Amino acid sequence: MAQLGLGMASLGRPGYINLGHGQDLKNHSISAVRNNAFEVLNKAWQSGIRHFDMARSYGRAEEFVSQWIKDESISPQEITLSSKWGYTYTAAWKVQTPDGVAHEVKRHELPVLKRQYSSSLSQLGEHLKLYQIHSATQESGVLENPAVLQFLNRIRQTGTSIGLSVSGPGQSETIEKALTIKVEGEHLFQSVQATWNLLERSAEDALQKAHDLGLKVIIKESVANGRLTSRNQTPDFRPRHDRLSQLAEQEETTMDAISIAAALNRPWAATVLSGATTVDQLASNITATTLTWSDELETQTSKIAETPNEYWNSRAKLDWN
Repeated sequence: MAQLGLGMASLGRPGYINLGHGQDLKNHSISAVRNNAFEVLNKAWQSGIRHFDMARSYGRAEEFVSQWIKDESISPQEITLSSKWGYTYTAAWKVQTPDGVAHEVKRHELPVLKRQYSSSLSQLGEHLKLYQIHSATQESGVLENPAVLQFLNRIRQTGTSIGLSVSGPGQSETIEKALTIKVEGEHLFQSVQATWNLLERSAEDALQKAHDLGLKVIIKESVANGRLTSRNQTPDFRPRHDRLSQLAEQEETTMDAISIAAALNRPWAATVLSGATTVDQLASNITATTLTWSDELETQTSKIAETPNEYWNSRAKLDWN
C-alpha cells in the first residue's frame, strides 16, 4: 500500500477551492493561518506522515514548513519535502480577489524557474528532496523548452530529484511525453504527481507505465477538492454521494477515508497526498490507512467515475473560498 503524505495547497493561504475551505479557516490573518498549518503539520508528523508537498504558489506554504521543521528540529534525513515551480501566487493574501485578478498565474519559462527555485532553495535548503514542474501540460510547451529542461537537469545533478505534476483531461498524454525526455543521455524525471480519484481515473495506464519505468508516482486530489466527501451536496452528485455514503456506513468509516483508501491501494502509487485543512479532516483521512481494501470495495467504487471532461469542467467551476 502507498504511504500517506500531506499537501499544503489549502494550508499556506487563506483562499482555496476545497469545498468549505472558507469555514475551515475562519480567521484569515497570517498568524492564524500559520498556527493552523502548524497544528496540522504536527498531527501529520505524530501520525507517521513524512512527505510534505508544497508549491511556490501556495501562499506562504514553504515559509510555514521551513519554520516548522526548524522549530521541531527535524533533520533532512527524517523527512521528504517536495515543492513545485511554474505558478506565481498573486492573490495578495485575499480570499476573494478583484474581478480579473487571478489567485495564481502560470508561466513555464526559464526566468520563472530560476527565480522560484532560488526562493524554494532559500526557504527549504537541504530538506528539499524533489522539485517539480507545476501542472505541466502539452499546451504550456514546458516539455519542449530546452533551456528549462537543461536547468532542471542541473538541479538534478545537485542531488535533488526532478518531477512534474500534471492536470487536466490530457494528463496521460503529458505523462507519456515526459517519459521520453532525456537530457545528456539520461531520463530527466524521477517522479510524476497526478490527479487520480474515484471520479477521475483516466491516467491509470500512463501512471502504471511511469511506475514500471521506475518513477515515483504521487497522487493528488484523492478526494477531488472535497467533492468526494459528505460536503458535496450538489444534486448531480447525489447518486454517487449515496453510493459512497452506503459503502462508508458498511465499512464503519467516512466517505473521505473510502476515497483515500482507493488511492492508497493503487498498485502503481507510492504516495497519496491528503489535502486536509484541519486536524479533524486529517485524522479522518488517516483512517484510510487502516481500511482493508476488498474486491467488493473495488467493484463498487469503480462505478463512480466521470469522464475526464466532466471532471475537469466541474473542477474549473469550483469557487475560491
